[in-house]
Amino acid sequence: MAPRPAKPPRKKGVSIYRPFIFGSIAKLIDPASRPANINADHTHQWTIYVRPCPTHPDLSYFIKKISFKLHETYTNSLRTVEAPPFEVTETGWGEFEVQIKLYFVPEANEKPQTIWHHLKLHPYGEKAEEQREKKEPVVSECYEEVVFNEPVETFYDLLTSSGGPVGRGKGSKGSKQASMGGKKAGQEERVAELPFNGTYSQKEEGKELDRLGQAIKTVELMVKEERRKLEEREKTLADLKSEDGSTAKAR
Repeated sequence: MAPRPAKPPRKKGVSIYRPFIFGSIAKLIDPASRPANINADHTHQWTIYVRPCPTHPDLSYFIKKISFKLHETYTNSLRTVEAPPFEVTETGWGEFEVQIKLYFVPEANEKPQTIWHHLKLHPYGEKAEEQREKKEPVVSECYEEVVFNEPVETFYDLLTSSGGPVGRGKGSKGSKQASMGGKKAGQEERVAELPFNGTYSQKEEGKELDRLGQAIKTVELMVKEERRKLEEREKTLADLKSEDGSTAKAR
């Protein structure tokens, strides 16, 4: 039996991170300029993407390709993009979760990393009605970092030759695999959502959830009150039937 090939040496005690942005932009399809070849039910055109941060304008030196897993109703729902811009544009009518998988260059000797993004077609938050009236595009973006813990030496040289930042001690102790945001088992995902001109953010989402929660409580109280009224009507009807029966017997 041939001996196993030696594992490539790694840079001990070193973590290197690379930031990026992933998200989507969606806009209503204008009936006046609607392309003839799209589905009649589709209401929006959208693009989902992975893009570099302004301070690190290139991803291609460490990302080989990115796959986007769309909803199964789309033809060829698994779309793979092998060169920038890493994005997919489609049309549709509904929101859904998109699986995004990052594949690194061969020098990285790292497994692919997966993130998820909820494709948003409709505005949320306090300015939602204003956005709908103005028919503004709906943008949802998140900031993320991929952390290479103890990278292979050749990959370390590739990363550092780009002039990017070197570790901040975020990686898991003893870990030798790439991770998103340096997450440890049991920790929440480290993702920060970026508001688009203040139209949507995690804070706005919290407010929206609070409003929905209050609306649910209001509906529950209304249902409870209607149930009480129904029980009163049923009791009144039963009493009337009982009185009619007694009158009939007396006759």
